[in-house]
Amino acid sequence: MANQYFSRKPLAMLLEEAKGENRLRRVLGPVGLSSLGVGAIIGAGIFVSTGAIAKQTAGPALMLSYVAAGLVCIFAALCYAEFASMVPVAGSAYTYAYATLGELFAWIIGWDLVLEYAVGSAVVANGWSGYFQSVLGLLGVELPKALSGPALQYNATSTNLMHLEATGSIINLPAVCIVALVTTVLVVGIKESARFNATMVMVKLAAVLFVIGVGAFYVNTANWHPFAPYGFTGLSFFGTPVAGQVDAGGRPLGMLAGAALAFFAYIGFDSVSTHAEEAKNPQRDVPIGIVASLVICTILYIAVVAVLTGMVHYSQLDINAPVSEAFKQVGLPWAQGLIAAAGVAGITSVLLVMMLSQPRVLLAMARDGLVSPNFFGAIHEKFRTPYKSTILTGIFVGILAAFLPIDVLLELVNIGTLMAFVIVCAAVLIMRKKHPEAERPFRAPFVPLVPVLGIVTCSILMFSLPAYNWVRLAIWLGLGFLIYYFYGRRHSVMSRHLGHEIAAHGVSPGGQAVGDPDAPPDSPARPIDSQVDKK
Repeated sequence: MANQYFSRKPLAMLLEEAKGENRLRRVLGPVGLSSLGVGAIIGAGIFVSTGAIAKQTAGPALMLSYVAAGLVCIFAALCYAEFASMVPVAGSAYTYAYATLGELFAWIIGWDLVLEYAVGSAVVANGWSGYFQSVLGLLGVELPKALSGPALQYNATSTNLMHLEATGSIINLPAVCIVALVTTVLVVGIKESARFNATMVMVKLAAVLFVIGVGAFYVNTANWHPFAPYGFTGLSFFGTPVAGQVDAGGRPLGMLAGAALAFFAYIGFDSVSTHAEEAKNPQRDVPIGIVASLVICTILYIAVVAVLTGMVHYSQLDINAPVSEAFKQVGLPWAQGLIAAAGVAGITSVLLVMMLSQPRVLLAMARDGLVSPNFFGAIHEKFRTPYKSTILTGIFVGILAAFLPIDVLLELVNIGTLMAFVIVCAAVLIMRKKHPEAERPFRAPFVPLVPVLGIVTCSILMFSLPAYNWVRLAIWLGLGFLIYYFYGRRHSVMSRHLGHEIAAHGVSPGGQAVGDPDAPPDSPARPIDSQVDKK
């Protein structure tokens, strides 16, 4: 049935499905949601990637890179907040796409979110392993080579995108252990997970404020010159440089090129919207959580980069542990261990929130029949968590982190997330046009300007990534289409619903097929979102 691919899910159905025994527990307030957002954002972006981007791509202009990346996320965040207040159920961008663009786009975005959360979690787990081993090194402990990293890596000098070579390791044991620990915590329950995350967030926020407060006394403004050694641009189109410098390998350099890389540091704010069904007052709390966490983290990022590049010249920054090593270089070795330990805590909370979000997207897809509801829709009787999909997510992330070269997948995570942001911004425009009467407890300001800017800026960053990322994204989406075609479309709840309605009523008086949101207001075909809001 061709109409199935573009059938949109009425808000009434979305809200009804969140009721009853399969509803998640509403225990999160604005502080808890903001904490989850901060927990997902602050981590590897501050404690690891700042050194590499400043040294190799942007210089001190990385401060502006974070401003640019933050602005891109602000546009998307306002659109996320509007949808989260309208549709306070699990699923994030997947649910929003189903309500506005149709089933096929919903599947694309749901499959795309697996890239962001599951594969992104594997990236973070590898980063956690590296930082944890650096802490062990300060204590004089060194893991055997066979247990310290993934077994495979890409050959960076090869033009073959799939050329793998052995690293000499067998398994990344620390990464596997932290994934197993986080999975156990997540199965126990959202309330307990939120408490654990809140503790980790407090530790790393204290460390970040320590870096800013103490490091400010050791800033030498001469280190900020030249401010933009690689320039202020760095744009490319499908890997072809458009403006700015490139390195020997053709990789764009400059402030905007740094923004495309720094974008990974912001991945996670949208995870707040996946917990709308667990919010006490989702119409108010979820928008607060999304916007507050993003604004807080943007300010902290800029401050940390300013201090970091002021303490140490960008060319002398350490790539693996830039913050802790910077304090060592200015004569404060006692602070190195404190910051390294806080870095481990910070990256742990990022891993927790990302792995917390993935099962909730799968839960929303299971409710729609696009994946197995018996497995992915199963809720634990005691803990009220999607425990089966949480365990499966843990196994999947653990395998990736244990054996595979996650560093290359980092850019794939970026391009997948940016595509999700583009779809959400477009969905706001469509929803405002198609359903202007729907109740919006939070309204994105300056529509259509904000969503249009979100689409344009996210697209710029997507095209500025190396061209091979588009190839890998196409492969990933192709695999997703196969799963949808052979399973999802055959078991879709909306497919059965539309088939039943058409068999019973045929077409509406206006000529549209039953289930068409463009049918006349008095037609049984039209989803009556506004009536649901008034109940």
